[in-house]
Amino acid sequence: MIKGSIVALITPFHEDGSVDFDKLGELLEFHVANHTDGILVLGTTGESSTMTHEEDDAVVRYTIDKIDHRIPVVVGAGSNDTKTAVDKSIKYENMGADYLLIITPYYNKANEGGMIAHFTTVADSVHTPIILYNVPGRTGCKLSEHAVAVLSQHPNICGIKEASGDISYATRISRYLNDDFVMYSGNDDMVVPILSLGGSGVISVFANTNPQEAHDMVQAWLEGDLKQSLSIQQKYLDYIHALFCEVNPIPVKAALNLMGKNVGGYRLPLYPMDPKNHDHLEAEMKKVGIIA
Repeated sequence: MIKGSIVALITPFHEDGSVDFDKLGELLEFHVANHTDGILVLGTTGESSTMTHEEDDAVVRYTIDKIDHRIPVVVGAGSNDTKTAVDKSIKYENMGADYLLIITPYYNKANEGGMIAHFTTVADSVHTPIILYNVPGRTGCKLSEHAVAVLSQHPNICGIKEASGDISYATRISRYLNDDFVMYSGNDDMVVPILSLGGSGVISVFANTNPQEAHDMVQAWLEGDLKQSLSIQQKYLDYIHALFCEVNPIPVKAALNLMGKNVGGYRLPLYPMDPKNHDHLEAEMKKVGIIA
């Protein structure tokens, strides 16, 4: 399993809204050079919800080819339709994905039995390891503790991205962690707390702009330097909160553009930041030295 920082990578766009593959390549090399431990494409941060299936496939192919086994590639293959999630998972497995991230069924939701059946059906359809994705703020539903207990026993389900923001829930499901089932923080302001519960790292928005620091925060903890890990978490905490002052990935794309990365804009309904929020984000970036 991946230990460390997995970047939830943004998708760069040209001015006409098309995917900027040259820029995507630059970002991938930026992350390899700055010790990102894994790449996630087609996550929430990647705006896959407004991309076509053809664009999704092209981004996955490009990323896997460009990374060329240097670090693991995780691909978001979830859907609120189980058959679609199965089809996508098989497709991305055949492309060479190292892991698949599968979200809880959003909008239509499911009862506990349906949740377990959904993830089990997907996991049974492929050999590529599955990471569960619990993010009730996005989906309107969550995985119950019992569902996690059951799914953690599946031989092809290897972990969970826990993004509920509920440390009590994270503590309860930490009872099911072992060498074959790990937990990643899905909240950049809770990396150290999740690590303290036995977590293995973070799937990170913050890492888009600060890959080395995100890596170092986790690595310091894993090496026993708890003070250094906490110091990094605390140093960037206000900036991390600024990255979520509007819906993700609006602020992080704005931050990358302030850094001169020129990653482009958004697809509707995402929209440029309110000027006051943009000024706040810029001020927090200056405080921690990300920009001058």
